[in-house]
Amino acid sequence: MEFDPMRPKWQQIADEITRRIERGEYPERFQLSEVRLASEFGVNRDTVRKATKALRDSGLITNVPNMGTFVRPSADDRQADE
Repeated sequence: MEFDPMRPKWQQIADEITRRIERGEYPERFQLSEVRLASEFGVNRDTVRKATKALRDSGLITNVPNMGTFVRPSADDRQADE
């Protein structure tokens, strides 16, 4: 991925992860690895953390303590789990 120097890298990474989720490349409940994403995008883990924080704040992904960060299930799936 080539970064636009006019936008923060974390924001561009968050946008790319969002696109991948929307295209189904990262399906519901897919685990996102900070290490793998940092390596793939050629950035440090702090940059990836900023991106995943923005995605958590938007409700697209969720963090499960002691397990990791996952693509959030759709609203229909979440209701079925309850």
